[in-house]
Amino acid sequence: MTTQLQRRRLLHAIATLTSAAAAGSFALPAFAQTGKPVLARIGYQKSSTLLTVLKANGTLEKLLAPLNVKISWHEFSSGLPLLEALNVGGVDLSADVADTVPVFAQAAGAKLTYVAQEAPSPSAQAIVVRADSPIKTVADLKRKKIAVTKAAGVHYLLIATLEKAGLKFSDIDAAYLTPADGRAAFERGSVDAWVTWDPFLAGVQKQTQVRILSDGRNVADYQRYYLASTPFAEAHPDVLAIVFDELKRTGLWVRQNPKEAAAFLAPIWGLDAPTIELANSRRSYDVRAVVVNALGEQQRIADAFFAAGLLPKKVNATDVSIWKPA
Repeated sequence: MTTQLQRRRLLHAIATLTSAAAAGSFALPAFAQTGKPVLARIGYQKSSTLLTVLKANGTLEKLLAPLNVKISWHEFSSGLPLLEALNVGGVDLSADVADTVPVFAQAAGAKLTYVAQEAPSPSAQAIVVRADSPIKTVADLKRKKIAVTKAAGVHYLLIATLEKAGLKFSDIDAAYLTPADGRAAFERGSVDAWVTWDPFLAGVQKQTQVRILSDGRNVADYQRYYLASTPFAEAHPDVLAIVFDELKRTGLWVRQNPKEAAAFLAPIWGLDAPTIELANSRRSYDVRAVVVNALGEQQRIADAFFAAGLLPKKVNATDVSIWKPA
């Protein structure tokens, strides 16, 4: 199947969902193109599945054109540099980042607005060891060198998993590496374990002999958040409304069409379709509004990082701006 055909089918599927919901809350208002052109700079990373689909199809460009909004896309290696760029005005909208990342941004004084949340996907991140590793339990990680990406969801997963096994973060030797560098270090034996997330997790499972030592189930919910700079959110709530609706719609399409979604993403991500299908099977892609009383996991993350000496100050996870869909 060609990529062009896959994209046509995706557009048809999304259009069908749009038509079916046209009489309800998904109906999009008609906007007249008025005023000064607006540039919406969107930051994303490789694991930003839903915005990757929307980017590949030019969906947001089409929908936002009547608002006189142009889009530019900016790729980042992980969530922390993405939100750092959002904080300093380098981008306006952030694709999904792990629940840990906004906590670090808050500690740095960032003025960010929560736009949407993906429901928990705890098995989409894990601690892996080589298949022949003598490490059999989490307790065996004591005094071992572990590759982890700073401030990513896996960072909290590692802290929480160690704590559950009676260990402190200081009991291990943490090597802060990007996903690409983490995998390289893991495969050449420079580290004893690697903590990573999908699709990197699925990639190493399919291509290397590994064992999952522990994943996030009953330890870390792993909820992913979409954010905007607060000035952009306040100035352009109409843009956020369109982005929110398209994220929900695309998440539904990915869940309902796993094989087609994997085939569509394969040439974009440079991974084979079965690997992507495995990765997607562990992600909820259930996009929903953020409510302040559902930020309990965020507070547990903030408290854990502060206790481990990784945050410079205590963070109140509910002291944030939240965009609310109409």
